[in-house]
Amino acid sequence: MKTTVDIPDDELADAMRFTKAATKREAIVTAIVEFNRRRRMAELTRRAGTCVDLMTVDELRAARRRN
Repeated sequence: MKTTVDIPDDELADAMRFTKAATKREAIVTAIVEFNRRRRMAELTRRAGTCVDLMTVDELRAARRRN
């Protein structure tokens, strides 16, 4: 999909440098993919520890000692 966006030159230059992208499009797509990946990870992190059916660290250690 084509979209016209006004991106500050210095920010785009940094994105190209950080991503080692050869084109502006590659830098933008890489930045969007990375942003989405980080948001997904943050969402998973917020849910960490919410499953009551999993063993605690202490229970896991005790089970390992028994075996």
